Amino acid sequence: MAEGKRTFNPIDPDKTAEDANLLPYGSSVSAPAFKAVETLKNKSLDVNAMEMQTDMQLDQIKQQIELLASQAKKIQARKELSANIYNADMGFKPEINHNYFLYRRNDGSTVLSMIAPSEWRKCPYEFMNKVLLLADHTWDIID
Repeated sequence: MAEGKRTFNPIDPDKTAEDANLLPYGSSVSAPAFKAVETLKNKSLDVNAMEMQTDMQLDQIKQQIELLASQAKKIQARKELSANIYNADMGFKPEINHNYFLYRRNDGSTVLSMIAPSEWRKCPYEFMNKVLLLADHTWDIID
């Protein structure tokens, strides 16, 4: 090339950015196209997704609370039964994991026995429950 000739730049310098690679958007025709985001539609979808997720989590917590409440009621019932049995007359020391039989006398007092209702010739008491002594020394009703 001759020293006196300069190349002609066909791009108008007023329509170009100096640091085009730093712009947050494309500055040429060959750059990827972008569209305006529909923010209301996206927010609506986000809110729906958030509500669905939080409702699902709240339902799980509700189920867990109901399970815990049910377990607490069972423990409370076992505690009350155990208190009644420990107030009953018994002429022996009960052993863990053995079945016993709770009877009510005519005077309203209770008695714990090793004898099942079917083993009596004529049962002198009213049969209440077949019970089991658990390892934590609480009682549970069997059958």
